[in-house]
Amino acid sequence: MASSLDIVGINKRFGKGDKSVEVLRKIDIHVAPGEFLILVGPSGCGKSTLLNIIAGLDEPTEGEIRIADKNVVGMPPRDRDIAMVFQSYALYPTLSVADNIGFALEMRKMPKPERKKRIDEVAAMLQITHLLDRRPSQLSGGQRQRVAMGRALARQPQLFLFDEPLSNLDAKLRVEMRAEIKRLHQASGITSVYVTHDQVEAMTLGSRIAVMKGGVVQQLGTPDEIYNRPANTYVATFIGSPTMNLLSGTQAAGHFAVQGASLDLAAPLASADVMLGVRPEHLVMQNSAPWRGTVSVVEPTGPDTYVMVDTAAGCVTLRTDAQTRVQPGDNVGLTVAPANAHWFDAKSEERLTG
Repeated sequence: MASSLDIVGINKRFGKGDKSVEVLRKIDIHVAPGEFLILVGPSGCGKSTLLNIIAGLDEPTEGEIRIADKNVVGMPPRDRDIAMVFQSYALYPTLSVADNIGFALEMRKMPKPERKKRIDEVAAMLQITHLLDRRPSQLSGGQRQRVAMGRALARQPQLFLFDEPLSNLDAKLRVEMRAEIKRLHQASGITSVYVTHDQVEAMTLGSRIAVMKGGVVQQLGTPDEIYNRPANTYVATFIGSPTMNLLSGTQAAGHFAVQGASLDLAAPLASADVMLGVRPEHLVMQNSAPWRGTVSVVEPTGPDTYVMVDTAAGCVTLRTDAQTRVQPGDNVGLTVAPANAHWFDAKSEERLTG
């Protein structure tokens, strides 16, 4: 049965006195049994430090880590019943694939017939049965990562922890392994926490996402909530590719005014300095639109075309269909439907609409 994870009031400081550095601040997250939580953010945001605290590789300055309602702060990693998959495969080079998968089971003195059965089950699940007699040096990067996951999976832990496990793989293999990890989670149902800086991994894998910056959780929600209702401009621009367009302006007489044009959009707060956020797929080229700009770059990607337009309010990016026929130098009009507008306070950069 899957276990819950509670991260309660976690603070972490390195150093002492005036020279101490706070790397995590008031982290509170409840992870339900069987949930797949993603910790996402840039390098230095504290996501790996938080994962290490959950694993017991580091201790918090304040707060509790509760696994299945038991506070495990101060408990050695070996006693927490967790399994961790790292960016580096960390396989034993002199052992076969089968022995790597079964190593933890052997240390627990599991009888050999039972151990072999478990190794065979995990290998079949990961589709690496034909590799069981090989050494890690005889495997590709993707195969090694499967073995590393198999070693973790064989233990049937209360909690899976993933520390950027796909960073060393090429683009095609990353996509394949992403699907493999999601399939394994659906099959095992084990509560999982996954650290990544890649927002695509976050959106495709997580049942919920914690977006982090400077040791603080900026927003915690489902992929849909994070993408469609970002809590602030940081989340809005970090999640999504191409990034959300942000335009500064003011509202007067029911119209949002940016440099060079007045848009038929009403911001939530009258006479407030606000920022308009628009996803690239929601910006539309329209010949009659008063807000105009000059096409600077056209990037075909296959299914979509990215079009960069220089306007008086700044450069914006559109995501259009593959049949779009525009060229650099073309003068185009731009519009956005009110339902697709995101509004942020210009000073706090927090979302204005609920």
